[in-house]
Amino acid sequence: MPVNLRLRRLEQRVQALKERAWRAKARTTQLKEAVIGGGVGAQATLVHENKMGSSFRLIRLVYALDGTQVFARSEDTSPNLYKTKSFDILTGPISPGSHSISALAVYRGHGYGVFKYLNKYTFTVRASHTFTAAEGKATRIEASGFEKGGRTTPLEKRPAIDFKVTAGTGEK
Repeated sequence: MPVNLRLRRLEQRVQALKERAWRAKARTTQLKEAVIGGGVGAQATLVHENKMGSSFRLIRLVYALDGTQVFARSEDTSPNLYKTKSFDILTGPISPGSHSISALAVYRGHGYGVFKYLNKYTFTVRASHTFTAAEGKATRIEASGFEKGGRTTPLEKRPAIDFKVTAGTGEK
């Protein structure tokens, strides 16, 4: 093959690679703007607090922000998961606007003596919450796993998750 023809093909390949690199850079910039929101952006902090009583042991915890999983822990990877009282789920920039958080917590019953049968039961709690992140502001979301009701509330209806949003607290 003549040298001129090989050089021309090589030049065409280089141009094609430059074009692909330029498109990748443009896509990266576009994704960055979508995540940060273009302007100043917003900041979010999501914390989970385990306030369950001694009858329940946390064995799995999963959080998703806008349908994308951002946190997952289970007793397989963290054997003392139920002993942890607070989890930092997410801290970082998010795009300003409306967002949805969904949580899944799985608890195993914990009993001793006559209540040893509780160890055979698992309780699954699903909860979601929608919040708005203000541009240029920090938003704090505190989720709490707790026992609702009282002594007369059936055991399977006690586990719950509650959300508390402190929106627009100062600058990010």
